[in-house]
Amino acid sequence: MKRILFITSTRIGDAVINSGVLDYLVRQWPEAKFTIACGPLAQPVLENTPGLERLIIVRKKPFGLHWFGLWRRVVMRHWDLVVDLRGSAISYLLIADQRKPLKSTKVKMHKVREAAGVLRLDPPPAPKIYLAEEARERALAWMPPGRDWLAVCPSASLPFKMWPATNFAEVVKALVSPGGAMAGAGVVIVGGPGDEDHAIPIINALPDNGVMDLTGKLYLSDVAAVVERARLFIGNDSGLMHMSAAMGTPTLGLFGPSDEMLYGPYGDQCATVRGPRGLEETKTQFPDWRHHPSSLLDDLSVGAVLEAANRLLERTEEK
Repeated sequence: MKRILFITSTRIGDAVINSGVLDYLVRQWPEAKFTIACGPLAQPVLENTPGLERLIIVRKKPFGLHWFGLWRRVVMRHWDLVVDLRGSAISYLLIADQRKPLKSTKVKMHKVREAAGVLRLDPPPAPKIYLAEEARERALAWMPPGRDWLAVCPSASLPFKMWPATNFAEVVKALVSPGGAMAGAGVVIVGGPGDEDHAIPIINALPDNGVMDLTGKLYLSDVAAVVERARLFIGNDSGLMHMSAAMGTPTLGLFGPSDEMLYGPYGDQCATVRGPRGLEETKTQFPDWRHHPSSLLDDLSVGAVLEAANRLLERTEEK
């Protein structure tokens, strides 16, 4: 029986991006036993992986001591394969038949393709999140069949990635109001704890629609089950955007200072949109963009996002 150690990311979005490689391993060796090391935020993305024997939560410590802690927990086992998508040195310090660490490259490519490169997989396997059926049953109770659902995430991990919530409200209202491409659809808002204020403009724009605000209320795997039921997801560059794409939901990602060629939602059901300023111009105009205190998507118009959403709806099949 194969024993595989899979080391992946701390952040939700990166863990989702890397999940396609894990899914490939699960399908390639269905009888294998997996030990997965990840950060605490990524745990719900990975905890239902088939063949999971052990999930090790790696909490960052000063001076890289978290790596020493992980090494101590895995060093006594002989591994058939170690896949390290953090690109650390740990795989070289273990007894392993095969070691596959992520290596830095100067070639610009989507992060899904970069992760697949550790196993030389081409085409790269799409991200995959395994869910417990209980999560899907809860989502079905919140979002019953018989109508389309529009899922929206107006927040992100950093303020410069966030399109103004008032703009989200205009797009959502245009889509679900009479004459819109999703007229009569239910609206569900998702996000993490602390993101609740970003939902308020959308709720206020649709007082009679019965908007379901689940921001900060759900375990992350329940969020995945919710977005899986949506006809369309619209969100900023965030972990939940990547999660939506991994669940097969038509996903529109809004971009400003981050690069959609590297971090766009992955899959045929996905699209991105940005304003006319462009990536390089944004970074030139705002050299401190990584520390900018407010949105850097101010050049992205409501009309452009609405048009992109309509195009994505037209080319994707009904869920």
